[in-house]
Amino acid sequence: MRSRTLTVSKLSKNTKSNNQKAAKTRRQRGYQWEDTLVKRFNTAPNWKAFRLGSPSIALPDVLAVNTENSTIFTIEAKSGTSTSLPVPFDQIERCLEWIKTFDIYKKRHVLLAFKFLSKKRVGVGKYESRELREFYKIWDETLDITDCVCTYEGKIYAKINGSRKEIYLKECSMPFKTKQRK
Repeated sequence: MRSRTLTVSKLSKNTKSNNQKAAKTRRQRGYQWEDTLVKRFNTAPNWKAFRLGSPSIALPDVLAVNTENSTIFTIEAKSGTSTSLPVPFDQIERCLEWIKTFDIYKKRHVLLAFKFLSKKRVGVGKYESRELREFYKIWDETLDITDCVCTYEGKIYAKINGSRKEIYLKECSMPFKTKQRK
């Protein structure tokens, strides 16, 4: 009986350890994607961008401004190896609150920046190669704020009561070179 309890305890610890490693990897991907966006904006003429903080703070992932053409973007950045990347409604909501605050800017947009990595997860610790893809979608302020998801094909779906409904968000032309599909 003692050895069985010990085995179950070890399995439980291994599962917890694996889950912690996976969560850390996901966070690192997110931080790297945010950092990449900031660097790209900062190399574009007249743009300045900043990472705003940790996920526990009610801030967008990235703030990008161009005072010369009076533009501000609040950006929610998502990166991963799956075939879809979700954005919770509260993250869109806080980005909208931020751009409303900066009403001095003539062009104010919430951007959803998606990066689908060049490897697709097909199982625990198993991946297959695929094309790296990036999508930069402008949130439509006339839509109800809802959880949404972007697919590897670049389609956006609202998640309402457990079902998906396609919504159409304009692709944003970025001031830097991207991996967008044409």
